[in-house]
Amino acid sequence: MIELQNVSKIYDLGEIKVTGLDDISFSCEEGEMISIMGPSGSGKSTMMNILGCLDRPTSGTYLLDGDNVSKLSDDQLARVRNKKLGFVFQSYNLLPKIDALANVELPLIYSGQDHRHERASKALEAVGIAQRANHLPAEMSGGEKQRVAIARALINDPRVILADEPTGNLDTATSHSIMDLLTDLNKKGITVVIVTHEEDIATYTQRTIYVRDGKITEEKRR
Repeated sequence: MIELQNVSKIYDLGEIKVTGLDDISFSCEEGEMISIMGPSGSGKSTMMNILGCLDRPTSGTYLLDGDNVSKLSDDQLARVRNKKLGFVFQSYNLLPKIDALANVELPLIYSGQDHRHERASKALEAVGIAQRANHLPAEMSGGEKQRVAIARALINDPRVILADEPTGNLDTATSHSIMDLLTDLNKKGITVVIVTHEEDIATYTQRTIYVRDGKITEEKRR
């Protein structure tokens, strides 16, 4: 499903070159749930940007669902993101002036799809937050906002969910409820990749990849 082959990412800052990833190779099978861990500056966010087709590697190959997406144009990458990937962020990234239902509908608007209201309602119901459909983000708790964000990530039936610190702004009980939700989605066949700095969150996943200084230092299976 996901395969990085000798991927490096070098940021050119004029006279200074910064290595974000250094010859990384790993794969994630379809239906797997994995976590990526590492200290600040380790390269895990760079890896997530490449996995999410938000950035390209400087060298190496990224295969997504068997297709080499390493050299695609911006428009092609946007189509891949919209068709195959769902994103969940630590800060939720909800638009503050529209309600939960409208936030979930946004990807369908961008892709010009029909039956948006019905599909968004079903997505909110699937994550247990249908009763908050007409509430603004400011009227919801952190856990509720993250459920809305997950509903939005699901709306285009993605093959992969990429979650970047999805519990970083949540208390312990709410964090575990969100991880239970992601685990349930994984059991339904969706591949899930999570970046986290919390070991208890990583224990929900089948495998953890540890990154430091742009290199994979260890893999742990459960």
